[in-house]
Amino acid sequence: MKAFAELLDRLAYEPRRNGKLRLLITYFQQTPDPERGIALAAITGGLDFKNAKPALIRGLVEAHTDPVLFRLSYDYVGDMSETVALIWPADHGVNTPPPALEDVVDALATTGKAEMPALITRWLDTLDETGRWALLKLITGGLRIGVSARLAKTAVAGLGDLKPNDIEEVWHGLLPPYEGLFAWAEGRGERPENDDPAPFAPAMLAHPIEDGDFDKLDASEFLAEWKWDGIRVQAAGGTGQDGASVQRLYSRTGDDISRAFPDLIEALPANATLDGELLVLIDGRVQTFNTLQQRLNRKTVSKKLLESHPAHMRAYDVLRLDGEDVRALPFVKRRALLEDFISKHDHPRLDISPMVPFEDWQTLGEARGDPASHGAGEDADAVEGVMIKRADSAYVPGRPKGPWWKWKRDPMLIDAVLMYAQRGHGKRSSLYSDYTFGVWKPGEDGPLLVPVGKAYFGFTDEELKKIDSFVRKHTVNRFGPVREVVHGEDAGMVFEVAFEGLQRSTRHKSGVAMRFPRISRLRWDKPPREADTLETVMALLPESERH
Repeated sequence: MKAFAELLDRLAYEPRRNGKLRLLITYFQQTPDPERGIALAAITGGLDFKNAKPALIRGLVEAHTDPVLFRLSYDYVGDMSETVALIWPADHGVNTPPPALEDVVDALATTGKAEMPALITRWLDTLDETGRWALLKLITGGLRIGVSARLAKTAVAGLGDLKPNDIEEVWHGLLPPYEGLFAWAEGRGERPENDDPAPFAPAMLAHPIEDGDFDKLDASEFLAEWKWDGIRVQAAGGTGQDGASVQRLYSRTGDDISRAFPDLIEALPANATLDGELLVLIDGRVQTFNTLQQRLNRKTVSKKLLESHPAHMRAYDVLRLDGEDVRALPFVKRRALLEDFISKHDHPRLDISPMVPFEDWQTLGEARGDPASHGAGEDADAVEGVMIKRADSAYVPGRPKGPWWKWKRDPMLIDAVLMYAQRGHGKRSSLYSDYTFGVWKPGEDGPLLVPVGKAYFGFTDEELKKIDSFVRKHTVNRFGPVREVVHGEDAGMVFEVAFEGLQRSTRHKSGVAMRFPRISRLRWDKPPREADTLETVMALLPESERH
């Protein structure tokens, strides 16, 4: 546990990617099995302890310290693991060696709910501050050390002559502590084999395209298709050892979500792996993301919901076909295979994303801006933009720059007034960086502001300091950690807010909810009275949701 805690501590303070990579490689080289495999699982989000959750930690620290002091400290520090590690009243290390990482993970996985508080208390009493912090990060799963799963896999590849994509190819068939994976990476063992008849294939991702990129790209070398506002999924089919067909639906990150979509599973092919978008189609029309959300994050789904919100897959690509891996083929050839396959499969819950014809980037831009008039028709509200793919591109894991680009439609913009602010977490724990903003609506005594969204990114560090200063100087009320700031017609701060979509919501007083809101710019030049109205916001709703 001590070595793992020191690794997390050093990673948290190392700002450079290559520096983090070196720390990981050194740790994997110097740490024996199974501890390094358990550490790899923790860093990549592969551990989950059902009886140890953040609420349990909060209850323990409030029982062992002054609850008011803890809440004030947590409000200031912004990170629960760090707060508890610092405030815990322990005489650590007194005649008791720290537990091994392997023993900690085994105990967390096997200890019952009733015995868990005493177990964690004993560890917190034993460990020093860094050890307590690492333990709590392990339990809560929120490491926040600036290391992505991809970087951790890159470090494993760096133990030998492998490439990150080699690790990605076998990753989803493996379980902690990954002893076979480490042996292969170090040249001591064979490549791990995956005998899953319907395995997940690591997804290929696109880079956002910017204005300067178009000058470097030849439009004649690319194809385009609509980018749908759903959830990226992968459908994998195969034949098991008993001869039975196996169909699975995976999320973009490889989570098996088949049980949540039984209505779609029965439509999937048994002899192909397809990449596509999960949507809801009603009466042949693609519904907005708001409708799809009713089907997401459910372990079970009712018969009523299956009937009212039928799942659908719109295919983008084919990765395997009749037992053959076709990812190395050029996209234009895979597309031809996909069109032929979808036509022959002929199932109403599975179709193909239409291509968007264009001659040059200007033509494609016109289609992106008006999908209804360029082939999307009645489904235009569900179009998020276009995907631009090199005709000769292979399907490779990760996010290689050059083959695939995504060109989203321009975000919606409104001017809104800052109403409330709260401190952030981690590095922003001392700054007011989480903002609630509102727009005007008619009231009995004149216009009044109604909250329409929250945002905590989109601004520069310099802008953050200025907003924080404004919040501190113009606070008019406090509600625990939340500060209410002045927001009248003639006094207050105006934000230009960008967001990707809008949907009706009964959970919000305004009646709407924004998708991915962010602060686009600060409108120091605009008085609050000139901010937008709720009527203006409502006019941005998809046509199907305006009434």
